[in-house]
Amino acid sequence: MTDDVADSAAGRAVAGRTVLIAGATSAAGRAVAIALTDAGARVIAVGSNAERLQGLQAEVTGAETYVCDLGDLAEVTALADAVHAEHGRIDGLIHLVGGWRGGGGLAGQSDEDWDFLHAHVVTTLRNTTRAFNDDLLASPAGRLAIVSSVSVDKPAPGGANYAAAKAAAEIWTRAVGQGFAKAGSDAAAVVFVVRALAGLETELATEVVSLWDPPAASVNNSRMLLAPPTE
Repeated sequence: MTDDVADSAAGRAVAGRTVLIAGATSAAGRAVAIALTDAGARVIAVGSNAERLQGLQAEVTGAETYVCDLGDLAEVTALADAVHAEHGRIDGLIHLVGGWRGGGGLAGQSDEDWDFLHAHVVTTLRNTTRAFNDDLLASPAGRLAIVSSVSVDKPAPGGANYAAAKAAAEIWTRAVGQGFAKAGSDAAAVVFVVRALAGLETELATEVVSLWDPPAASVNNSRMLLAPPTE
């Protein structure tokens, strides 16, 4: 990191915070990891593919990586224990685990697709938030963020499984945010909404870094639409 970048990072509210990215090896995960690191945060990158995590670690200086099946609560609990032992409590959880399955109208909404979406979109979120909720509550600036879809507002038959899973993830996140508010903590839960995440990785990364700038109460349980920048 150059002196100019270091000086700029020191001025960001996220500087010095420890942020865990779940699903870090996606294009969005890499963009968020780079932006957080450039802003002075400590990044913990979690994914299920060791080879892809090694590639991310080579790309993002200082990132710590952990292989974990986030759909398995026992593995996530072990992950939390390892993170606490090696890095202490985290200040942010950015959940970027997901995937798309759909098509074929309502008749095409298969059980196999539902099981996949439920496991990746909902179960991974439930596991990670339960494992790290105490961290976010105890942090002087805890932040949770997920990425959802505009299909929650206007679901189509061919994407019913996907929209239902995303809606469940949003409700879970709002429940976490309500818990933050009830506890009187300085933590916030935020839902970013996209039509399609591809092409918006930079915008997402910028917004994630900015989550720590305002007071928690002003962003907790907010739902923010991300759109391509206007030319």
